Amino acid sequence: MNILQVLKRLERYPTFNVDIVANIIGKDTTYAKVYLNRLKNRGVVRQLQRNVYTVQSDPLVIASRIVWPSYISLWAALRYHNLTEQIPNNVSVVTTRAKSCRNIPLTNTMIVFERIRPDWFFGFSKIKINDFEIFMAEPEKALIDAVLLKRISVTEIYSILKENLKHFSSEKIIDYVLRTQNKALAKRFGWMLSSLGCKNAKKLERITHETIIPFDYSRPAYGGEDKKWGVIVNTGEI
Repeated sequence: MNILQVLKRLERYPTFNVDIVANIIGKDTTYAKVYLNRLKNRGVVRQLQRNVYTVQSDPLVIASRIVWPSYISLWAALRYHNLTEQIPNNVSVVTTRAKSCRNIPLTNTMIVFERIRPDWFFGFSKIKINDFEIFMAEPEKALIDAVLLKRISVTEIYSILKENLKHFSSEKIIDYVLRTQNKALAKRFGWMLSSLGCKNAKKLERITHETIIPFDYSRPAYGGEDKKWGVIVNTGEI
């Protein structure tokens, strides 16, 4: 089997390892490692992590298949769901893996790994891009992840929610926030949803606490207090 035939077979995989190459070329793993190294040196195969390779170029195809378990979230997920016009420079991959993975540069994009607690690992589904199955956060969970991980300002999250309210399920947001049992998260989403007229936001009151916190953790804690939700409304003009 020549190199072109091997590459054609490898195009069927978002990522692959030495065992897959060994099976394709009909050799043992020792030989497959040498063979892969040659392909890597020729620039036709990219090594992503230890024993993780790809011939794909789309970061979304690659990102959620590097570590297991994982899914794509934050700006990349919001962009995929057409909830922002911002073109993200990073593809954020949420994982429960205890050992952090190094970030991976891919042309003009960086694949960034974010660790999350196992009990917060939910709210994603399989989608298809170029016939590959990708694990992508649901719109509601992308918002929640952004606030849980403090990777996007709450003011920006509020703007996205406000501008696209009809595209979100407020019930799902509330259910997911309750599932995290994160009190600060309940305060912030409770304030956002109630200010946008969602009457069912009151369900979040049962897991809030009396301590006053800034609504937006990325901004100075100056502004009026909303005593019902226990937040300092430091959004500025939205």
